Order: sequence, then structure tokens, then C-alpha cells
Amino acid sequence: MKISVLQFKPVIGEIEKNFDTAGKMIEYAKNSDVLILPELWSTGYYPTPVNNFADVNGENTTKFICEMAKKFGVNIIAGSVIAEIEGKFFNRCIVSKRNGEIIALYDKAHLFSFADEEKIFSAGKNFVTFELDGVKCGIIICYDLRFPEFIRKIALNNIEVLFCSAAWSLQRLQPRQILTKARAIENQIFVVFANSAGKSEIVNPAGETIAESGTGEQILTAEIDLNERKKIIAKMNLLADRNKFTDIL
Repeated sequence: MKISVLQFKPVIGEIEKNFDTAGKMIEYAKNSDVLILPELWSTGYYPTPVNNFADVNGENTTKFICEMAKKFGVNIIAGSVIAEIEGKFFNRCIVSKRNGEIIALYDKAHLFSFADEEKIFSAGKNFVTFELDGVKCGIIICYDLRFPEFIRKIALNNIEVLFCSAAWSLQRLQPRQILTKARAIENQIFVVFANSAGKSEIVNPAGETIAESGTGEQILTAEIDLNERKKIIAKMNLLADRNKFTDIL
């Protein structure tokens, strides 16, 4: 599976300009199997008041992503956008298959209180998995990465790749690098981290970095070998060895 991270720092509040940037990057990376955008790529992180910038029911984003996916025949994980749903605001990811069919919606579950997200957004209440080209995947958004119990629940649904869209400050780079590798190792999955601020990363199930970006606008592309994961699990199957007694603790 060939994956491309579309890394760019969106201009705060400049929705049309950010859509244009995303469209150009999608076209450039169209030969990959899966494209992933960063967190709040259409608005930046994040303009206020959000009701002036929200995508009602995610309609504009959905239309754009579906058109791009269908035009270029590529799977798109549309990072996240500010979506207004029945008067509430969510940090929402929209996923489209190659044919333009929406197959997953995920609302950020863990809101970053340091940036007052809980005062603006409603938290999602579900984890989400989906299949792209027969590969089972999961999606999280930024701060979710710090909650291993949440990601373990996703991993227990037999995902092979976990995608994470983020707007993660480079001031907290080292913890993020540790967390990305830890989530990959403990769940024996690939982790794809797409960050608007830079230093995006693709990590294999052994916790090794396959590819890492710089800090500027960049398309980070890498091929992941799913057989590599099978070989690692064949030697040491962590989820199979897990004592389910711990679920009730």
C-alpha cells in the first residue's frame, strides 16, 4: 500500500485558499493508494468564532473529497474539518474510497483542553474502522494519540494501519515521536501521522520510522509492506497473548 501524507500549514480562516492547496497536492500525489490530510486543513487550527467557518453537515468538504477521489481514483482520508451538525461543532474526519463513496466519519473523541477545544467542540463518542483496498484501517485525530486505551479498542478490531491527522506543535515533538512509536509497537500496527506543523511520520509495527518529513509544505510518500506486520506477529503475537482479565480492571 502506497501512502502519501499531504503536509501543509493551512492559512487561518482562508478556506478557499486551503481547499486550493489541498486540491493541488491531491492531484500531485494521485498515484498513491491512500492520501491523508492534516487536522483542520480547511480552516487552520482554529479560527474563531467557529460558526463563521464551520462546514454545515460537512457538505462542502464531502463534495470536494468525493470529487477528488473519483477524479483521480485514489482513497482520501480528509484529515479533519470543523463540521456543524445540528447546531453543534465537531472536529470531523471524512473518508472516501476511490470511487467517491464516503465510507467513514469520525469525530475527535479527546478534546485538547490546553487549547480550549472542549469549550468549542463536542466530543465524538465512537471509534471508527474502515477498509481501503481490502486493508482494515482506523482513524484518530491528534490528541487521541495520547490515550492508549482508546487506540487499543480500535486495534482489537483487527486493523492493520492507524491513521492520525494532527496539528501537533513542534514544541512537543519528542513526546509525539515516542507516542507514535509506542502505539505502533504495543498494537503491532502501522501508524501514519499527518501533521500540519511538520515532522509527519510513517512507523512500522516494530516502531521503526519508515519515512519522516521536514517542517515545511511537503508530500511524504512511503510504501508499507503488510507482510512485514504478519512476520512480526508470527514471532510474537501481543494481542493474542493479552490476558482479557485486564479488561475489567
